[in-house]
Amino acid sequence: MSYFITPIGFVESNRDSKQDDFWGALQSRIVIAPEFCSAALAGLDAFSHVEVLFLFHQVDESNIVTGARHPRNNPAWPKVGIFAQRAKNRPNRIGSTICRLVRVEDRCLTVVELDALAGTPVIDIKPVMREFLPREQIYQPSWADELMRDYWRHAKGDAGETSPYTPMERDPQEDN
Repeated sequence: MSYFITPIGFVESNRDSKQDDFWGALQSRIVIAPEFCSAALAGLDAFSHVEVLFLFHQVDESNIVTGARHPRNNPAWPKVGIFAQRAKNRPNRIGSTICRLVRVEDRCLTVVELDALAGTPVIDIKPVMREFLPREQIYQPSWADELMRDYWRHAKGDAGETSPYTPMERDPQEDN
């Protein structure tokens, strides 16, 4: 059985090359496709974060992994199944990231820390609600800690460091 998905928008960003780390503080825009009016985003600005689902459109089908591999092809890390990692070479090439929503203007969203390249097709946007986040402690293997060490650091040469996740409440009135 096959399904067809049409992008609802595209990413605009100054990052257009594949690289695994240093996504911290990257600001991007998601421009919603012309067939959607700005009313599709009504009320989204009341949320602090959005979950963006997107297509790893630059991954060639010949590079798709359906079994196990070393994350980032690093033999120091164990060989694990593709569904036990967040690699871009997944069977359906779908990525998902929770990022901070900066603003909504007309048919554009400005977000921070979206790990998608310029031109990436966006297939869905959802508001992040506390009740959909894990309700218990999260754990992961040590290789994942190593892999993610620099992922959210600021770009090379930038003085910024990784910001730990802290739940926050944002007053939408502050944006006016």
